[in-house]
Amino acid sequence: MQEKRKTALVCGAGGFIGSHLVKRLKSEGYWVRGVDLKRPEFSPTHADEFFVADLRDQATVKLVIGEGVDEIYQLAADMGGAGYIFTGEHDVDVLQNSATINLNVAETNRRAKQMAKIFYSSSACMYPAYNQEDPGNPKCSEASAYPAEPDSEYGWEKLFSERLYLAYQRNIGMQVRIARFHNIFGPEGTWQGGREKAPAALCRKIASAKDGGKIEIWGDGLQTRSFLHVDECVEGIRRLMKSDFSGPVNLGSEEMISINDYAKMIMKIAGKKLDIVNIPGPVGVRGRTSDNRLIQEKLGWSPSESLEKGTRATYGWISDQVHSAAANAR
Repeated sequence: MQEKRKTALVCGAGGFIGSHLVKRLKSEGYWVRGVDLKRPEFSPTHADEFFVADLRDQATVKLVIGEGVDEIYQLAADMGGAGYIFTGEHDVDVLQNSATINLNVAETNRRAKQMAKIFYSSSACMYPAYNQEDPGNPKCSEASAYPAEPDSEYGWEKLFSERLYLAYQRNIGMQVRIARFHNIFGPEGTWQGGREKAPAALCRKIASAKDGGKIEIWGDGLQTRSFLHVDECVEGIRRLMKSDFSGPVNLGSEEMISINDYAKMIMKIAGKKLDIVNIPGPVGVRGRTSDNRLIQEKLGWSPSESLEKGTRATYGWISDQVHSAAANAR
């Protein structure tokens, strides 16, 4: 007798990580329904069914969950890079929009005829700012989350929604898996417009600059981060969903680098010599990197791809986008 085909709902399927996740699920034989405010920007969706709809609306969530699916991947959120998150200008939207989506998804899943196993994408932004003041030695182990003091409202909302889903697991029996993403990057991600993350912004600036020119970097550039390629992020999501471990667990790289040094790495990949001009701007915490001891213990796996390898692929893609946009503007 043929095994029943698994079904998945990807919330945020029009976004960067969501669109890559849809491709992965399809390659594994899933029937996939995607939902987002928009379709993927840079390539057609691989979803079997795609709803352009607003997950803040309860009726929409009831429609896309229907009588139930096997798995829900909840990646939908109001988010962006430092220029969006750390100015404070978007705090109401970040809190209201994302919390409403998570409340709708959790409760609608509970009421479905078939309650799905649910993956929730949290963020390293929920870690306390006081543990990330030393750029050379930040503390981001999962157990360090409390006493809580995220550096942004985005981080506070992520922390709230972690607790929301875990409460549904304790009280209702909903199967939940939670990963805390650490700076995911790669091809087909937002690279301009104000919501792009640091890797995309740096790649864009360097691709746009003439050899011998200069680029601007917010802050002194000594702030440190680690960055995880999207393919490894998707691999981690799938491994967590197949496991018996609920999390929360870090999903990131342990290869920490300063923003100035990362810019120099990208310059080397691009074959350009550029001056760095450090200017005032929002930067977030002084240091952040993934602590992968728990994911290695629970899943027997942790991300291992080098930052340079992932950046080469990402820079190539963004450079093509920059040059294509310039050509179209002529």
